[in-house]
Amino acid sequence: MKKSFFLLTTLLVTYLGLSQTSVDYLLKGAGKFELRDYRGAIADFTKAIELDPETEGAYFVRGAAKYELGDYHGAIADYNKAISLNPIAETYHNRGVAKTDLQDFQGAIPDFNKAIELDPDYKEAYYNRGLVKYNLQDFRGAIADYNKAISLDPEFTETYHNRGRAKANLQDFRGAIDDYNTAIGLDPKVAEAYYNRGLAIANLQDFREAITDFDKAIELDPEHTEAFYNRGLAKFYLQDFRGAMFDFDKAIKLDPESAILYYSRGVVKLQLGLINSGCLDLSKAEQLGYKDANGLIKKYCQ
Repeated sequence: MKKSFFLLTTLLVTYLGLSQTSVDYLLKGAGKFELRDYRGAIADFTKAIELDPETEGAYFVRGAAKYELGDYHGAIADYNKAISLNPIAETYHNRGVAKTDLQDFQGAIPDFNKAIELDPDYKEAYYNRGLVKYNLQDFRGAIADYNKAISLDPEFTETYHNRGRAKANLQDFRGAIDDYNTAIGLDPKVAEAYYNRGLAIANLQDFREAITDFDKAIELDPEHTEAFYNRGLAKFYLQDFRGAMFDFDKAIKLDPESAILYYSRGVVKLQLGLINSGCLDLSKAEQLGYKDANGLIKKYCQ
């Protein structure tokens, strides 16, 4: 979004018909935006709008500031006004992003479509439309959009990662691994890329290699609950039950209300002959809503 914001700010300074006072407020607001003083920026942009209410760029940048504060409805209202005054690709794109954050995926797609119609080389619009399609479980459609974004920018790291996720959902685990490899090559400091590659590798039954990726994800993000959990599962499948219990212990400390974590630790404890402790975990899992625990409770705990 920053790229669009500063593009519009530059245009605003030279916009014919703006009073110098209005420009001053816009520039002051731009400076505050850069310093992440979004409330201060909104106040300045609002003053600029009061002085020149038909200036679409002022609505655009105020919408951007509102978005940064999590006021997605307010951002959309400003983008609506900006579009009514001058429909440009960046505004449709940013409105689509705000709708996406409100989980209005069906509403976001027409905005990304329009942004692409106005600017066929708008890589972020393809990328974000791909994210929306992924959320709608249109994984093939998401991949097509990610392909286009990558063709426009072969070093668009996040796109490889998210294309890998879409491929994994289509059971193309080897294709997913290739994309995660590329994403990691471009940016080796992203825990989620190692985590998702570990999941794909685990789905190919290579649990030792998967553990290596989960190790790296945890190194980069020591509070990555899912990485501890899935590393524990991989160890379980390798019959390293104590190692699995260690990871489930860590995951439960990070997320003490997760039923599946207590259930998994309970199963491991049963494997280790820790019946009483295992039954306590299974009971906790059942209390938290994991109904499958009931079968083991009846078998081992009564």
